[in-house]
Amino acid sequence: MVTIEVLTGSNFKKWKEDIEFAMEMEDVNLSLIMDKPRDLTVASTEDEKLVHATWMKSNRIYILSMRRSILDHLKSGMPIDCTAKELMTAISERYHVSSNADIGSLLQVLFNMKYDGNGGVGDYIIRMVDYQTKLKALKVDLPYTCIVQQALNTLPPEFSIIKTNYNSQDESWSINDLILGSLLRRKS
Repeated sequence: MVTIEVLTGSNFKKWKEDIEFAMEMEDVNLSLIMDKPRDLTVASTEDEKLVHATWMKSNRIYILSMRRSILDHLKSGMPIDCTAKELMTAISERYHVSSNADIGSLLQVLFNMKYDGNGGVGDYIIRMVDYQTKLKALKVDLPYTCIVQQALNTLPPEFSIIKTNYNSQDESWSINDLILGSLLRRKS
């Protein structure tokens, strides 16, 4: 069972991933990866008939799934008599998020993170590295030293010994060194 997040307008990327994953898991993604087959004729082979029937079913399920997972007020102006591929293209054009918007959002989240005590510090640092990785995919290459500094700067006062240890050394720590330092602090 796959959950598809409802398209609200601001979550297009997640919605599209959910739809594509669900249709792949149900093995009905043919209509999105293959153009509509030619109409059947009297001379059509059994293979052509099978492909046509499979594609038509895939297209119908894909369209129904997309339309059911979009808020009603967002459906206006979307094509009605179309293929799943055409509908996905129309939705993509309407809700395309530029990489600049993604970069801005990711940077804002990364630089506004604060360790709140929930979960381990290691998990907190790994979440920061996850944002760094997402930014790198968008061609924003933040060095690990930046992530280490950001993590240290956002840890609460009870982690001051880690900050002191880091600042008293001449060399920069890796992410793993920082995680290890936070684990050692927890044991002391």
